[in-house]
Parts: sequence; structure tokens; C-alpha cells
Amino acid sequence: MLIEQLINGITLGSIYAIVALGFTLVFGVLGIINMAHGEIFMFGAFIGVIVTTSLQLPLWLGFLAAILITAIMGYMLERFALRPLRSKQGVSHLAPLISTIGVSILLENLSHHLFGAGNHPFRASFAEINFQIGSITIYLVQIVIFVISVILMMGLSFWLGKTKAGKALRATAENLETASLLGVDTKRMITMTVIIASAMGGIAGILVGMAFNSVTPQMGLSMGLKGLAIIILGGMGNVKGAMAGGLILGLAETFIVVYGDSGYRDAIAFLAIIVILLIRPQGLFGQKIST
Repeated sequence: MLIEQLINGITLGSIYAIVALGFTLVFGVLGIINMAHGEIFMFGAFIGVIVTTSLQLPLWLGFLAAILITAIMGYMLERFALRPLRSKQGVSHLAPLISTIGVSILLENLSHHLFGAGNHPFRASFAEINFQIGSITIYLVQIVIFVISVILMMGLSFWLGKTKAGKALRATAENLETASLLGVDTKRMITMTVIIASAMGGIAGILVGMAFNSVTPQMGLSMGLKGLAIIILGGMGNVKGAMAGGLILGLAETFIVVYGDSGYRDAIAFLAIIVILLIRPQGLFGQKIST
């Protein structure tokens, strides 16, 4: 029983980590919290439902479609909601946050018109396949979710640390003006960051649909707030912190449901925000800023 719940928690936590990485990338480069990320994630989930359930196409095509469309959404978000604010003098530092909140509301309302307000089943063709190891049952869908999440996290870490584009992005995150003086195309890096973050959100949307067998228009808000909790828990702009924070939250929620009251499941994320802000405001992996 304990081992099975650990597996469930790690599976859920790995999805949360992918969602949080999208928040972390954008915050690390732009210094803003993208409140539209949850709704982009939700659109990715619905694209997966349409491709795999309505059109009866293979799951890999669902992932491909979700990546493509959410990447386009990310480009449009940066181009029309964020870039104009960066080019204007005297704009409040809260303006980009408010802009992404507006996009979030727009996308949620659009999803109600396009998909309806109810639950939409998301059934992977291998959802019922499982492996029995003694008294422990492991579902193939859990393995697939975990493997995809690990590949994404390792791939992102390698890209940021070892490739020229990744190093340019890190330089942009460190100091926008200095990176520009050194020849880095910072506008391109910013656009690339939002596109990558959005595409990762689309992938995470399908993974959540696979994990819970359903998709709703409301899932974007819930997941967006949890993603915010995770980056506060792990440390704002810290990639490793986002990964660790996602796993911690996933395990905590799973054990609360099993050994406590499931009604408190969603409250765990916000309790974590309060505790971390009181005890360690910079997050578990963030660095304290001296003033």
C-alpha cells in the first residue's frame, strides 16, 4: 500500500514539476509570473482529447498537436500581451502580470465556448494495462507519465547547461542588458522562453488527462495556482527547485488523500506557500537576496 502511494505521488509530482518548469522559465527570464500558463496547459489537455478520443488518432499525434498549438499560443502571448509592455517607458511592473491574468480569463471563457463546461473523458489505449509485482500494482500509464516527465526534465537541464542557446537564455535571465551587449539576441531568447514554457504546459496537460482520465475547463486555474505554489516552494526562477517542489507537492497531496481528508488536498499547495513564505521566503533552493 505504501509503495503504491509513493508511486502515485511521484507520478503526480512529476507532472506538477513539468507545469512548474514553465512558470520558472518565464519568471527566470522575464521576472514575471505568467498567470495564463494554467489555461495554456488546459488547452493542451483538450487538444489531446480531441486528437486521441474524438479523432481516434495515436497518442503521439496528440502530443505533437498539443506541442504545436500551445507553442503558437505562447508566441502570441509574448508577441501581443507582453512585448508591447516591454517597449513602453513608465509602464508599471505589475502591467505584465495583469496582462497575463487578462489572457487567462479570455482563454478560460473561450474554452467554455469551444469545449463546454463539463468533464471530457481522456482514455489512453493502454490505461488498464498493469504490472503486478507481489502485492504492488503499477499501471503502464504511470510508467509512461514518469518516463516522459523525466526525459523532459533531463532534456531541459541539458539544454540549459550544455547548449549555446541554453547558455544564451541563462545569460539573458542573469542580466538582460549585459547579455544584449555581449551579442545575445535577447528578444529572440525571450520569445523562445515563452514558447518552450507553453509547449511544456501543453505536454503536461495531456499527462494530467492521462493520469486522471478526464479534462475540464476549470483545471487550468487549479493547476496554475499549484504551479505558483511550487515555484515559491522550490525558489523563484530555480529549475531544480521547480522539479523538487513538484515532487514534494505531489507526494504530500497523495498521502493527504490516502491517510487524511481528501477535502484538504488542494489546500496543501496554499498551506505550503504560507509556511515557506514565513520560514524561508526565498524557497527551499532559492538564494537569499541581501539588501
